[in-house]
Amino acid sequence: MIDFRYTTPFTKVIRLKLDELQPGFFSVKALNEDDTVLPTVSWSHHFFYRFEQNYFGLNANSDGAELVLSISELLDLLSPQYKHPFIQPIGIDEQSQKVLASIQSLQWLWNSSVLWDYAIVTDDSVLTFELPANFADDKTIKSIARANTIDVASCTTLLTTATTQKLMNAGLTINDVPQLLPFFKDGGWPLNKERSIGNVKVALRLSEPEPTSSEWLLETVLSSTSTGKLWTPAIRKRHLSIDRALPDKWMPLANDISTLQQQMLELLDLGHYNISTDSFLHVELEDADVRKLLRDDFAKLGALGFEVHLPTWLKELKQTKMRVRVSANNQTQRSVAGLDDILSFKWQLSVNGEEISPDEFRKIVDEKREFIRVGNEWFRMDANWMNEIRQLMNQAEEENWTVRELLFRELPDELTAPLEEEDDVERDDPLFAFEMQQSLKDYVDQLQHKKGLPHVASSQKLQAELRAYQQEGFEWLVFMRDQQFGAVLADDMGLGKTVQLISYLLYSVETLGETQPSLIVCPTSVLGNWQKELARFAPSLTVHTHYSSSRLKEDAFEQFIETSQPQVILTTYGTVSQDIEFLQYMEWNMVALDEAQNIKNMQTLQSRAIRKLVGKHHIALTGTPIENRLAELWAIFDFIHKGYLGSFGKFQEQFILPIERDESERHKQILRTKIRPFLLRRTKNDPDLMLNLPDKQETKEFCALTSEQAALYEGYIEDTMALLDSMSAFEKKGRILQMLSKLKQLCNHPALYLKEPFEDAKAMVNRSVKLKRIVQLAGEIVHNGEQCLIFTQYIGMGHLLQHCFSELYDIDVPFLTGSMPKQQRDRLVDGFQNGEFPIFLLSLKAGGTGLNLTAANHVLHADRWWNPAVENQATDRAYRIGQTQFVQVHKFITIGTIEEKVDKMIELKSALSGELIQSSNWITELQEDELLDLLLLDTASVR
Repeated sequence: MIDFRYTTPFTKVIRLKLDELQPGFFSVKALNEDDTVLPTVSWSHHFFYRFEQNYFGLNANSDGAELVLSISELLDLLSPQYKHPFIQPIGIDEQSQKVLASIQSLQWLWNSSVLWDYAIVTDDSVLTFELPANFADDKTIKSIARANTIDVASCTTLLTTATTQKLMNAGLTINDVPQLLPFFKDGGWPLNKERSIGNVKVALRLSEPEPTSSEWLLETVLSSTSTGKLWTPAIRKRHLSIDRALPDKWMPLANDISTLQQQMLELLDLGHYNISTDSFLHVELEDADVRKLLRDDFAKLGALGFEVHLPTWLKELKQTKMRVRVSANNQTQRSVAGLDDILSFKWQLSVNGEEISPDEFRKIVDEKREFIRVGNEWFRMDANWMNEIRQLMNQAEEENWTVRELLFRELPDELTAPLEEEDDVERDDPLFAFEMQQSLKDYVDQLQHKKGLPHVASSQKLQAELRAYQQEGFEWLVFMRDQQFGAVLADDMGLGKTVQLISYLLYSVETLGETQPSLIVCPTSVLGNWQKELARFAPSLTVHTHYSSSRLKEDAFEQFIETSQPQVILTTYGTVSQDIEFLQYMEWNMVALDEAQNIKNMQTLQSRAIRKLVGKHHIALTGTPIENRLAELWAIFDFIHKGYLGSFGKFQEQFILPIERDESERHKQILRTKIRPFLLRRTKNDPDLMLNLPDKQETKEFCALTSEQAALYEGYIEDTMALLDSMSAFEKKGRILQMLSKLKQLCNHPALYLKEPFEDAKAMVNRSVKLKRIVQLAGEIVHNGEQCLIFTQYIGMGHLLQHCFSELYDIDVPFLTGSMPKQQRDRLVDGFQNGEFPIFLLSLKAGGTGLNLTAANHVLHADRWWNPAVENQATDRAYRIGQTQFVQVHKFITIGTIEEKVDKMIELKSALSGELIQSSNWITELQEDELLDLLLLDTASVR
């Protein structure tokens, strides 16, 4: 033991400053006499003089000015075994002196098995030491000059921390201590000393199986420290006791050798082999036991100083996967594959280029082999992976898989997940290659990628020319019906989902000859739109709207269907919820949900009712991506393909929790693979579609009046018409023009017409279909990460929209009007262009000219202007030079009212001559009877 006061003429003093960075870790600096910090390179090699574990300091944690050392490293570095004989560390301050004194005082325990006489391990795996109160009076410690500064509690803490660190560094845990405690007390501590007796080492040797066997051999071996040659008893002496099997020169060491072998056996989990402890160890092991020894026990032995001899190839062996090539064929002789064709599989397995028969493979798996010999070489196999392949082989052969199951059951990743890295070196030689015959491959490609689908001619009665991608969507819907699959058409808004479905409806009536009606369920806000679009694109279809309080119910409804035989029934989500008791028993040709995200809350009455509807084919339309809205995704798939994604509880456990909580890419990939065949989604950013799209597309959004609006509309006309008889022609015309403006505000919202204050936003949107549709559409645009402009003629309408966006979506929407100062106006324009807010409200006159708002790719016209040129100028705020996005224009029109009539007149006059309506004056030039016709409510349309 070194006395801190004592130095020889050859001893060099190193002045150290030790600061505790965190419990158990210290910053160590060396200082000159003038207290300047010495670079670690000038002194650390003395510190690590004999410390081979850290490659003599090469792996030390250093920034050039200090070392960061754990307390266990400090205890080792300053121990007699490792400390440089001519280097004397001293502390330069009180804290450093105390730490060094504590380390020095603990050396006798740290390097002795006596340490574990003071160890305590609690039931909850906490290790501590209980040093006696007179610890500092020990005769060994008295030789330390500063013994009186040693604090027992501090030493106990340091010792506990250092021991825990030492165990962890050796790959051991506190949980191992109870098992190791007898070994530690019996000379097994410290960890890093060699287990030898004089010049004889006692070790274990593991040998690979013989060519005709599958069992490994584990045995005790002895060696001389001078020769290194390994010795085991001759075969005839294996059964003898250790003292009788040893050669004469080692006979005196028999008891010590027996003790060391016993220590090793206690550290190995081989109790089930009934091993005799009297003779030398010689036991044959299965692969599973070898795997455990390699993974756990041998590492533990090495950490405790025992030597284990392994085959050289095993040390260098990396885990190998067997290569599998499987070919799938449909057993029928048809040239075109079918969904219910039974598959036959041909399996080819190989390791290192050497083929293994399926029977040999099954035997390897049955025997739970992890190490196999192929030719003259050994390979370590992934047993779990091989077991999965074995199960896959059994399932494929025993369960008569069909094409349908191949596509939609939960297969291992090898059959479903593509290789992700483009530069994957195994891309041309994958571990698992899955091949299909050409007809089967073509069929799977059709389902997975929607390419190469059979051509279907659109109906001659369709009053539209389908774009290329719309034709593909129509053909896909027909294909999915042929295959008896539900379908989710999830094209981006504005790409024409409606016309694709109408094309499909015409096909089902004309080509398939279906006589049962198709049911289209939509939100109330787009019911009028569907009426208009069906009349526009497919006037040959007979359409019945099942809506309003006067609708037919139960027997009367069924009788109407039977006698009138309508081909399409239009209804709303709310109506289905109320009428599900008889609608669920109707036989529908097809059930389609528009804005299918409306059934996302699967526990609501509405969602449960919709999912009770039964048709020959179920189709969901949605303009919003559903892959990341998992609850919504489940509800929609439960409608189109009931049970496919399992119960919601199972779906939540399998996908929602791993994806939403853990962001598991693997689960996302599995889910995408499962839903891909049923889902067709194209976006406006798709470069293939942009080639076929105009730069600007206009859509008319037809909205119905609410009952409140209709009553106010008719009442206002009746009250005012009585006054017109007493007016002059000039006064009458002026009053009618005033009425037109008043009615347009009523079409927007009854509160504007009645000059009422705004109430709760949810209540306000329920009083106007148009307001609800504008707010919903703008919300979808924002959710998709896009921006929009909303134009209105009326200040009140702008304020009402601001009120709704604020309350319903928590979005602060600016409103640019004619009274806004130029500086504020310019600041808002710049802010919108920079993406600071997604929705920009503008007065038609104030914001219709002179602005560059190309950040928007949607333009919403809340109310129609008499002059389409003014509307077009407003639209051109977004659709102008500098616009790189496809622009979607939405014009909102209330059915049966002045708005629809003016729209028809504008179209008629535009067709005759654009010059006739380049100003707003054309409406004042109408005859009195023409103006009166504009006023009257078309009650047939309203119903």
